[in-house]
Amino acid sequence: MSADRDREEQIQMAWRHNAAPWVQAVRNHTIESRVRVTDAAIVDTVLGDQPQTVLDVGCGEGWLCRALQAHGIATLGIDMEPALVAAAKAAAPGHDYRTTEYRHITTALGHHRFDLAVCNFSLLGDQSVAQLLEALGSLVTLGNRNLIIQTLHPHSAFGSSAYKDGWRAGSWQGLGKRFGEAAPWYFRTLGSWVALLHTHRWSIHQLHEPLDETTGRPASLIIHARRQAPAGDPTEVK
Repeated sequence: MSADRDREEQIQMAWRHNAAPWVQAVRNHTIESRVRVTDAAIVDTVLGDQPQTVLDVGCGEGWLCRALQAHGIATLGIDMEPALVAAAKAAAPGHDYRTTEYRHITTALGHHRFDLAVCNFSLLGDQSVAQLLEALGSLVTLGNRNLIIQTLHPHSAFGSSAYKDGWRAGSWQGLGKRFGEAAPWYFRTLGSWVALLHTHRWSIHQLHEPLDETTGRPASLIIHARRQAPAGDPTEVK
């Protein structure tokens, strides 16, 4: 088994073992950075694009879908962890949530098209993220900005490690003792994010750095991207 595949499986196992305490942490508003900055930042960013339909990739227990539904936006949420999808469905009966791994997203949703895909702190892997970015191109309608990613800000997240791509150990610091082993995650520099998106035909139109006024540091990085049509395609967006 490759080291990358091993890490990807560790991500899945970590979320499987920690789904229940994660649901409680989100719903009890115990994650300070989310309460202070990042939850509002992603909602405001999505609303600013005025989409009618949104695909929430890595929806977790469904909080973002519920927030957008309150503004009249139709959502579909996917997550690889069945317990999180079950929690999302229980909180919003009748709304569309599905269990699927990122590598199967095209098979699961191939007949759907969305104005906007949102990945809110849900891009943890290496090859799985590259595969997802390629697959999302067939699920969004060509438009102004049809992919929004919120992730850890590279200049705040690399800590004492070297500023270069690579796997890092995860942490549930500050979330209490109910959590077990944390998921590993793949760190990317800002330049690597730009290059990865470009490789899969996403052009970056805006970068936003929500500031945590408590720490004076950016709480996250929000990337607005647009899918590029193949060269010569008459539907290509200029």
